[in-house]
Amino acid sequence: MSRPPTPPFDATTATQKVRMAEDAWNSRQPDTVALAYTPGSQWRNRAEIFSGRPAIVDFLIRKWRRELDYRLIKELWAFDGTRIAVRFAYEYRNAGGDWFRAYGNENWDFAPDGLMRHRIASINDIAIAGDQRLMHLPQGPRPAEHPGLTDLGL
Repeated sequence: MSRPPTPPFDATTATQKVRMAEDAWNSRQPDTVALAYTPGSQWRNRAEIFSGRPAIVDFLIRKWRRELDYRLIKELWAFDGTRIAVRFAYEYRNAGGDWFRAYGNENWDFAPDGLMRHRIASINDIAIAGDQRLMHLPQGPRPAEHPGLTDLGL
């Protein structure tokens, strides 16, 4: 299985890869999202460390059960060869109706076939009021006309 674009990345292909990841995560379909990663992909997400597609699916199911109305925007930060660095923000609410915005950075490393073999994520959450939300978009891919992180001042 191949997942173009494949490394080595240039500005265009790295940007494509970031947008494809954003769109997949905004689908909130764990089984589909997991297919972008190697079968033994290594992850560090906040304080969790795990590997493999089954663990990725389990993680995403847990995540989206507690992070309701999840909306994510990613932006390319840097790239080199097989690696891409991304900054992101997402908004969600908890079961109690409280809203949050999470800010973070991810470091990605890809196998030659374009599947991600390593993902390291550092994330911080802040509470926001509902009227402070900036990501008013439907579930699924972010519409082309919706601003990105830089345009939103994030």
